[in-house]
Amino acid sequence: MTVPPSLLFVFGMGYSARRLAAQLVPTGWRIEGTSRAKVADSGPGVRVLQWGGEGEVRPPSGAHWLVTLPPDSDGCPAARAMAKRAGEAASVTYLSTTGVYGDLGGGWAMEWSPVNPGSARAKARVLAERQWQEATGGAARIVRLPGIYGPGRSPFERLRNGTATRVVKPGQVFSRVHVEDIARGLEALLLKPGLTGVFHLCDDEPAPPQDVTAFAAGLLGMAPPPDVDIADAGLSPMALSFYAECKRISNARTKAALGWRPLYPSYREGLSAVLAEEQAGT
Repeated sequence: MTVPPSLLFVFGMGYSARRLAAQLVPTGWRIEGTSRAKVADSGPGVRVLQWGGEGEVRPPSGAHWLVTLPPDSDGCPAARAMAKRAGEAASVTYLSTTGVYGDLGGGWAMEWSPVNPGSARAKARVLAERQWQEATGGAARIVRLPGIYGPGRSPFERLRNGTATRVVKPGQVFSRVHVEDIARGLEALLLKPGLTGVFHLCDDEPAPPQDVTAFAAGLLGMAPPPDVDIADAGLSPMALSFYAECKRISNARTKAALGWRPLYPSYREGLSAVLAEEQAGT
């Protein structure tokens, strides 16, 4: 079943949600959402409210809900505040992370793979997912995302300011997704509010991070930074925690369920598009 253009209420109008709003508004959707900071509305069709996670906000009855807020140690702030009203939503979609699968030694995480969180951050995500499933009687759609990149959030910034590195850990790969592919996938999901379960929005080619940086440097006409072994890279505990997990993310179920395909199936197409968009905007 599909639904006509409607109202989307976003708990957390961040990077991905703003890209989605820019895509939906021209098709007739109205967007409302929250931000912790006091912000001006983001143009025609978009209204942003200041909300810090305490107390209720009041999404219009029948709106679709999209939750992008990061969890805290007690799960999702929006779930704690709004669980009793979740039944008023046309659909509830929660943006989570593929970090909930833990380390798979380079193996594939499918949409039906069991979670095995290996960090406090990932455990908080699992708790938040469970809170939304409990609030909706199992009807929440859980979208697990890998590393997100796009204009303003890519290796180009680090290469330009001289902070880029090429940390090498043999066998290490990460999955990624361009922000536009997130927006396209979320739109497809919104148009099928009866779908439930777990969805992966990611590209088709997990890749070593040093290869991504080298390709981005080539696009800028720069020499790539030298390889640095992970043992000599002086990474922060946070950065090391990401390298402690290695997995490949499958989008097989998501493709079959939504008819969605990544517009940017690898970092090569994605980074080329990011650079073109940035240059067009300068």
